[in-house]
Amino acid sequence: MLKKMILVGLISMVPIIELRGAIPYAVLWDAQPLWLAILIAVIGNMIPVPFIYLFARKILVWGSDKPVIGKFFTFCLEKGEKGGKKLQEKAGQGLFVALLLFVGIPLPGTGAWTGTLAASFLNIDFKTSIIAVTLGVLLAGIIMTFGSKIVLILGWFGVILIILILVLIFVLSLIIKKKTKKTT
Repeated sequence: MLKKMILVGLISMVPIIELRGAIPYAVLWDAQPLWLAILIAVIGNMIPVPFIYLFARKILVWGSDKPVIGKFFTFCLEKGEKGGKKLQEKAGQGLFVALLLFVGIPLPGTGAWTGTLAASFLNIDFKTSIIAVTLGVLLAGIIMTFGSKIVLILGWFGVILIILILVLIFVLSLIIKKKTKKTT
């Protein structure tokens, strides 16, 4: 049990994978008690956040012109700036909620690492960033737990069901976006 819990915590700290990979691992490998595995995944996902906010941007700027790491660091800087601008354009004054949802809805390219980096690029204050990212990680934890359980119980039908639900949400958001543009 301890080995599984440590692995859950370590997986949740890895960029891109984060809690989105740690919780399915915990459900699949029956890490018990599940509430403890989820708590460890949330804490593990949040451990890097203050360091990302305080230091990542400075390190990326410093390394962007270095020979071996320069291209990767420049890519990360551009991704952070692009993500921050995109988030700000869409959110306007609702940056807190936008950041929370950006981190909380488990899609590729979103999560605590990217959200925190975007928050630092947008100069959102530290406390607000941490609260929004924490709430987003909790939301992602809830979504991933239910999604993992559905897949575990229903098998491939569960996978197809989740994909259909995500497609439906995406289509509805496009329809709402289109209607909103027509009224303005």
